[in-house]
Amino acid sequence: MKKLLDLFKHDTVLAVSWLLALVSAFLVPPDRTYLGYLDFHTLGLLFSLMAVMAGLQRLGLFRRLGEFLLARTSTTRQLEGALIFLPFFVSMAVTNDVALITFVPFALEVLRMAGREERLIPTVVMQTIAANLGSMATPIGNPQNLYLYSHYGLGLGVFFRTMLPLTVGSALLLALFLLLTPSRPLAVPRFEDGRPLDRRKAALYACLFLLCLAAVVKLIPVWWLTLLVLVTLLAADRPALGRVDYSLLLTFGGFFIFVGNLGRLPLFRQVLGQILAGREAICCVLASQVISNVPTALLLSGFTENGRALLVGANLGGLGTLIASMASLISYKQVARADLGLRGRYLRWFTVANLIFLAALLALYGLLYG
Repeated sequence: MKKLLDLFKHDTVLAVSWLLALVSAFLVPPDRTYLGYLDFHTLGLLFSLMAVMAGLQRLGLFRRLGEFLLARTSTTRQLEGALIFLPFFVSMAVTNDVALITFVPFALEVLRMAGREERLIPTVVMQTIAANLGSMATPIGNPQNLYLYSHYGLGLGVFFRTMLPLTVGSALLLALFLLLTPSRPLAVPRFEDGRPLDRRKAALYACLFLLCLAAVVKLIPVWWLTLLVLVTLLAADRPALGRVDYSLLLTFGGFFIFVGNLGRLPLFRQVLGQILAGREAICCVLASQVISNVPTALLLSGFTENGRALLVGANLGGLGTLIASMASLISYKQVARADLGLRGRYLRWFTVANLIFLAALLALYGLLYG
């Protein structure tokens, strides 16, 4: 119980989700319908992916990828480009938060070793933006995509037609930032050889990841995948299960209950439906600035059938304030831990850069779908 209370104390979004669930339970007393609120398909997929990614991260696979690319850089622009585009592309497969957990500490280390501490804040800010935007390219790139893809039954064709133009636009904006950055010759330091890669475990996790993809495209049942991942990791790599973000799963559960109860209140459903009609994307972007994009996607999905607009709004809504995407807090915590004096400057850089990217991509969205 103490550990559970500590979890709620240190995770504001989790605490808010269950507080809202509790308040809504007074309006709609608990009954058998509550079980129907929980989307076990999404929860199973999310758990399986996080467990597999935790295992791959423990093997040091992503760090090896980063070192391989960085060993081939010769200028400061190439270095920053590698550090920024690594989370952009990797987040498409391993989620934005895992990409930032992996590559932000790596960037801090590499920039200091290369004598480029003055570029620490711009680089980490752009890494954060890159991870949030790159992750929108695939159904497994972030929690809101996984949920909305499952909830609305979106096909891969519909998903990619909706998100790829915005992803390409994001990549061009990141490239423009790099082009505007002065470039100088650079000698990247040699990396010490770490422990050898456990090829047997790497092969095991590769197979599990392929099965996760099969479940996303509905080739195998999610319950079967979840059971297989759980049993396999219990037998082969128990510490990986300890790295799963269970607070995110609990947060989803709290919001499922809250949204389910609100959906049973006729007046609320009618009013919110009228507000959303034709304005799903912008409403989602604005709400995300206050309660984060994952809870916003969970909340609004109960009141609109326009899944494509909500998908765009939830992804672009991750830009803006520090809490618009909870993954952004990962980068902030890493920078704050590295140097307390950087907090204020980081927040200023973060806010301005995010607002510029948000305005540009909203304009692109208006041109494409307006």
